[in-house]
Formats: sequence, C-alpha cells, structure tokens
Amino acid sequence: MKIKLNKLDSKVIKSNEIYDVIDNTNLKNLIVSKTVLHPGKETGGHSHSDQEEVYIFNKGSGKMKVGEKTYNVGQGSIILIPKGDFHKVWNIKKDNLKEEDLEFICIFEGKRNH
Repeated sequence: MKIKLNKLDSKVIKSNEIYDVIDNTNLKNLIVSKTVLHPGKETGGHSHSDQEEVYIFNKGSGKMKVGEKTYNVGQGSIILIPKGDFHKVWNIKKDNLKEEDLEFICIFEGKRNH
C-alpha cells in the first residue's frame, strides 16, 4: 500500500490499534518515517547499537524516555537519540482534555532494523 507522506512517496510499514508507521520510499541511505501513536498507547521501546536517530514531534503530547531520562514532548519537540540508548514513546491520556494522536517524524541513516 502506497500513500503520500508530505508529498514524498511512502508505504505503510505497520498499522494496528497502537500506531501507524509510514516510511519514505524514495531515499536510499536515509529513512524518514512518520509515526501516529494513538491515545493511551505506547511504543514497544528499543535501542540500536549502530544508529543515531532524531525524533521531531508535530502533533499531540506525551512522554519519551531516552536512556535514563524522560522528557515531556509535544508539537515542536526535537529529541536526539545516541547510538545504543533505549528509547520509548507514550501518548498519555489526559482526563479533562480531548484525546488525540501523537505524531512524530523519525529520521535515521541506513536500513530499518525494527
């Protein structure tokens, strides 16, 4: 299945009740991936021994753990992830606010290994 991701050719990598992950398909050495994390959900968390990553948050709010630190994230947040650091994202439900998806762009070099 191909869809447009900000006018880039892309394909859906994962789509389930937790999140939708959409990767670009026109770059050879750089992955630009969009994740839509649904309300009250969290990513599985992982680390890469050979890849640095950049997460850019563009909608919603939540938390992100990188190594031993946890950050509040939302529109405009940029998180740098060093090689080997465990990282995980939560879209935290807020009792008195409308629930919304947490959207972020992930950029990394090489091939997808997760």
